[in-house]
Amino acid sequence: MSVVDALLLLLILATALGCGLMGGLFFAFSNFVMKALERIPEHSAVAAMQSINQVVLNRLFLALFLGTALTSVGLLIWAYQRWPLPGSLCMAIGSGLYLAGNIVVTMLFNVPKNQALARLDPASSEAAAAWHRYVPSWNRWNHVRTITALAAAAWLMLALWLVRGM
Repeated sequence: MSVVDALLLLLILATALGCGLMGGLFFAFSNFVMKALERIPEHSAVAAMQSINQVVLNRLFLALFLGTALTSVGLLIWAYQRWPLPGSLCMAIGSGLYLAGNIVVTMLFNVPKNQALARLDPASSEAAAAWHRYVPSWNRWNHVRTITALAAAAWLMLALWLVRGM
């Protein structure tokens, strides 16, 4: 195996792991974090979500979230350059799913909702009403992120298998 082939396998593996980790994180929010927040009073839920949205913007999370985007772009370029070799289509689909379903969805839908929530006083009646609009919409887009991240990981694992089998 050449050094280039080994680097490609490593890049696919790292990207698949990043997608899987992001999918797991988003799954946790969909499966129990948001459900737990819905069980507490609105003012507490808004304050908790505001805190979560501040704390999540840390180096480790951003390195994983944006690093996986960066490796996805790298794989898209690599897939294009090696087209139509085995695994190229799977690399392109997996990378595209992560970029569209996680980066684009996050920036267009989840972040604006989080920013709007951040501007509210949790104790206000406005915040309570906003919370009831926020949760279903935020959850819907978070489900998209969960599904696309996990699907991306699956496509990339298939790409890894196909490229390794060459």
